[in-house]
Amino acid sequence: MADNADIREHMEVVGSDHQHVGTVDGIEGQRIKLTRTDPAADGEHHYLHLDSVATVEGDRVVLNRTAAQARDEWGVESVG
Repeated sequence: MADNADIREHMEVVGSDHQHVGTVDGIEGQRIKLTRTDPAADGEHHYLHLDSVATVEGDRVVLNRTAAQARDEWGVESVG
């Protein structure tokens, strides 16, 4: 797991297959909160546990699972 201090707002999140998952909105506890305005978010905030992070490479957070697996596992917080 990468140090969550390395994860910053607006970083791209990709799966281990380097496919886009989302964009970092911030860190909440032990989860990465993804922006709801990202095209992949369908207007909702999604959350990924920090244990899902393999590494931080430049301005990208790379997960230890594929993008499809991450989307299957992410938590959702509805807006409104």
